[in-house]
Amino acid sequence: MSTMSYKGYQARVEFDPDDEIFVGRIAGITDVVGFHGDTVEGLKAAFHEAVDDYVATCAKVGKSPQKPYSGKVMFRISPQVHANAALAAELSGKSLNEWAEEALAEAAARKVA
Repeated sequence: MSTMSYKGYQARVEFDPDDEIFVGRIAGITDVVGFHGDTVEGLKAAFHEAVDDYVATCAKVGKSPQKPYSGKVMFRISPQVHANAALAAELSGKSLNEWAEEALAEAAARKVA
């Protein structure tokens, strides 16, 4: 699996060995937007076209296109993990938001790279 980026949108790409094509889907939005190509160049062009078509179609129907993520994250963790994270943030001279963003960015970079 690989990823591609265009105009702030990310896509997940896989190779379909049965059809011998690359297949992709825009990630991070609930609307389903897929594309495919039989070469890297074709796949890239299809991805760009899919994003552009998605944005244009949303404009035609009066809908705002979904953006991949807002930057606001809400999740529940155990009180002990919360306390440890808050302490680690304080000891590093950062807010919990700053500390958590760095920790998540480092963890995500290891998975995405």
